[in-house]
Amino acid sequence: MKKLAAIAAVLVWSTCALAQDRTITVASTTSTEQSGLFGYLLPLFSKAVGIEVKVVAVGTGQALDIGRRGDADVVFVHDRPAEDKFMSEGQGVKRFDVMYNDFIIVGPKSDPAKIAGGKDVADALSKIATTKAPFISRGDKSGTHAAELRLWKEAGIDIAAGKDSWYREIGQGMGPALNMASSSNAYLLSDRGTWLSFKNRGELAILTEGDKRLFNQYGVMLVNPEKHPNVKAKDGQAFIDWLISPKGQDAIAGYKVGAEQLFFPNASH
Repeated sequence: MKKLAAIAAVLVWSTCALAQDRTITVASTTSTEQSGLFGYLLPLFSKAVGIEVKVVAVGTGQALDIGRRGDADVVFVHDRPAEDKFMSEGQGVKRFDVMYNDFIIVGPKSDPAKIAGGKDVADALSKIATTKAPFISRGDKSGTHAAELRLWKEAGIDIAAGKDSWYREIGQGMGPALNMASSSNAYLLSDRGTWLSFKNRGELAILTEGDKRLFNQYGVMLVNPEKHPNVKAKDGQAFIDWLISPKGQDAIAGYKVGAEQLFFPNASH
């Protein structure tokens, strides 16, 4: 009987160990974490599929570098040029659209640059630069930071050469950047999802929105197990498959703050 009990204990331990091992690491943007999306989404996935997800929330550039090192199973980010580069290097297996929202320019209600109500993002940035109104940049090689730099360029402004004390790079995520903008009454490019979840707004308000150049697409990729044999390809792909499935897409659409939907699913099948 003691021998049978010992065997049963080993089997139970083995089963538990296997269950605990069904954990994947997803390197993702700060916006998916700080908007509250993952807090809502991942328990639904884990309950449905039985796989736990560990999230490393950093800027998109850092998330892709984590994937390049093989330190994540999946990358879930929002900078299409950087994602295409990742794929061209053979670092990812296949890229999938998942969802989108948009960027907005927020700033103090006093609006010293007089950009409120405009839809032309290039015009808004030009006015901010001309008036040297305080502007907070994430400066962290994130998808939002990359979008911001592209928009300065489209506005015809060489921000690297022309920035002054009015332009402050903080090297941090979306949440801290919003807090900094709030405390200093500065302008900022934000993703709408994190803004809607942000409570410490102070005098900040949305001042420029609606330009098609502010479209913000998210994509997901399995890290290539041929380059990184430690990648949990089966479970990582299960996460991707769930995200782009009708159930996953419905879950993304169902995440709201108040009555506002933060992300809009657009996976193609």
